[in-house]
Amino acid sequence: MKSKIYNQKGQSTGEIELPETVFAVPWNPDLVHQVVSSMLSSRRTPVAHTKNRGEVRGGGRKPWQQKGTGRARHGSTRSPLWVGGGVTHGPRNDQNFLRKINKKMKVKALYSILSQKFRDNEVLFVDTLEFAAPKTAVAKETLRALGSIEGYSALKDKRTNAALIAMNKKNSAIEKSFRNFGNVRVEEARNLNPLELLNYKYLVIENPSAALKDLALRLAK
Repeated sequence: MKSKIYNQKGQSTGEIELPETVFAVPWNPDLVHQVVSSMLSSRRTPVAHTKNRGEVRGGGRKPWQQKGTGRARHGSTRSPLWVGGGVTHGPRNDQNFLRKINKKMKVKALYSILSQKFRDNEVLFVDTLEFAAPKTAVAKETLRALGSIEGYSALKDKRTNAALIAMNKKNSAIEKSFRNFGNVRVEEARNLNPLELLNYKYLVIENPSAALKDLALRLAK
């Protein structure tokens, strides 16, 4: 199983052997949905919060005597029945939305997405990206060059979520160079996850021989 590899100028420099355990996995929509839904749920930060009758200030005095008034019995003006009282079954900020994801499920979902993207011609392998210093102009030229490759024109045309660039290791010059592009994100290959892959159309893998070796070992770790 092979794929072309390109340089920073968009020129083909050879081929790379791809691990079938990573790029030949059948599409599993149920697993991907379960993993992505769990990740989104775990990211939730509860903000909306209502007070119940025990948390609303005041209402300590009984509004009127229990009997003899002809009115309904009430023990507090902070009951949910009263204006200004507590709220029944309202949203609470102590809700726990964390959902556990087994490691193997997450890795298999990652492989399933990578395989589908590869079949859809949305994975681009680049031998190396070299930036002597943070330069937005150089980053723009790089995107233009990679976008000239057949099938990857959206790299330079797509306004949102165009590409996720997976680096073999952290490179501050490259990160700062692409920082001004709202449609591109730079991430280390070892930190790739299903949610980020689905957010971007293309995946650009830099130094794939090293990055793919790490990806192939995910299940063994």
